[in-house]
Amino acid sequence: MTTWRSWSEVPADVGPTVAVIGNFDGVHLGHRQVVRRARELAAELGVEDVVVVTFDPHPMAVLRPEHAPLALTTVDERLSLLFAAGVDHALVVPFDRSVAAWSPEEFVQRVLVDALHVKGVVVGANFRFGARAAGDVASLRAQGEQDGFVVEGIALDGGPQVWSSTYIRTCLAAGDVEGAAEALGRPFTIRGTVVQGDQRGRELGYPTANVPTSALVAAPADGVYAGRLRRVDTGEELPAAISVGTNPTFEGDRERRVESYVLDRDDLELYGVEVEVSFVAHLRGMVRFDGVDALVEQMADDVERARALLG
Repeated sequence: MTTWRSWSEVPADVGPTVAVIGNFDGVHLGHRQVVRRARELAAELGVEDVVVVTFDPHPMAVLRPEHAPLALTTVDERLSLLFAAGVDHALVVPFDRSVAAWSPEEFVQRVLVDALHVKGVVVGANFRFGARAAGDVASLRAQGEQDGFVVEGIALDGGPQVWSSTYIRTCLAAGDVEGAAEALGRPFTIRGTVVQGDQRGRELGYPTANVPTSALVAAPADGVYAGRLRRVDTGEELPAAISVGTNPTFEGDRERRVESYVLDRDDLELYGVEVEVSFVAHLRGMVRFDGVDALVEQMADDVERARALLG
């Protein structure tokens, strides 16, 4: 598995290949359907390697940053999920205004023909590319007929709901982590390094592993969730009650963060450890309590509900 960070890094002897193209944010079930079909097409064409072509940063972050969507995954998380889904190599196109100005024909020539020597391309049915999004599946197929590769556009169907990164963001904004997980095919996760917090949880009997949130990355709505915390270094996974928000009961710092209490554990030393927090079920919204006693009583109930849900 090789990752190239520019089309210029792709070795001249690569190929022939089958390519899948897109942002693939979240790598949801629709994205994996595209990869699955690409693997089938590669077998039909007698091609060994499936290459994903994706973009960093997201094109909207360059062209209309005020409308850029919150990321569901970092680019490295995205690549890891795509490799697990079945691609062999990845080409991350560094997206800037010069790349945005390429015509559809120029994109095809530089990336698909000259760099990847494609024999097949699989994309989502609504795929658009090139300057002003002038290219679509039909025009890509027409270019393929000229340049010797086949093109397929795959509908990203999920029953009554179309699988999409936008839909998943909508679920998360509503605290519907179950709906997000259904579209993703796995629980939504946030990865980060544990930092020292104000240690109020420890004082209240519920020590938490605190991970700051990013203004550029999606997170579930403020509230309390049942989920799991996984140490990236060891792979150890532990059941947890998770709070997302700013601790409105207490005065002071209003930094939004993800705080995970590992059920029945007060012996963990996680400062500086990279962890992955996965969200399984929504327990309640964020509430400001009148005092610490009421908060502790509610926390005890949250923990019991999380234990029951997580088994």
